[in-house]
Amino acid sequence: MIQQPLRVLVTGAAGSIGTAFWKRRHGEFSLRLADLHTEGLAEAPCPSMQHDVSDHAACLAACLDIDVVLHLAGVPHAGADFDAQLLQPNIVGTHNIFRAAQAQGVTRVVFASSAQAVEAYPLDVQVHEHMSARPANMYGASKAFGEGVASAFAHQHGMTAIAVRIANVARFAPGQQHSARDIAAFISERDVVQLLACCITADVPAGYHVVHGVSDNRYKRLSIDATRRLVGYAPQDDGFSLLGL
Repeated sequence: MIQQPLRVLVTGAAGSIGTAFWKRRHGEFSLRLADLHTEGLAEAPCPSMQHDVSDHAACLAACLDIDVVLHLAGVPHAGADFDAQLLQPNIVGTHNIFRAAQAQGVTRVVFASSAQAVEAYPLDVQVHEHMSARPANMYGASKAFGEGVASAFAHQHGMTAIAVRIANVARFAPGQQHSARDIAAFISERDVVQLLACCITADVPAGYHVVHGVSDNRYKRLSIDATRRLVGYAPQDDGFSLLGL
């Protein structure tokens, strides 16, 4: 019997991470791309739809006949205003996606959290996957809320919910100047795409899990030891080496 590819809904698919994901992995999964702004999806080799995560009915429609939701949608700026920018997409929208996924029988949601959810830990402390959220700004707090929603749905409904604390997605080149924190938090596009794909396909038990998204940097702001074991993440890049340090 031929195994059909997993049907994956990607929210926020026109964003930088979403675009990198579908460009690199569209042949591996049966993708449905969704974003509030669809201009960047016109050339995508898979179906796309305009989608507002703050609309619960739209989330129900987007999650129909889907195996896994990769939830990337949201405002990603550390200085974003809570009421004007974060409340609807990051708070209401995240809850809507989990509600809709559960209602449509989706058993796994991969939620794009952020290193900002743990940014209040001192910079000389390496944050491990088991450490609780400690945000330093309201964007980080919105991601900590999303981690809480993921945990609640996993506990109450038996879902597999994986929160991915994605750090500094960037393109480094020799001679560039970056802070020590940003280098230690670096993750390349190919590494973040690989990590998200691992979270979609890895044989992990039902429940709530936290994984960390940094490359194999010489020093890592976020530990990836448990992430490697849980989902088989094998990063290929090192921010320090890419900068020639």
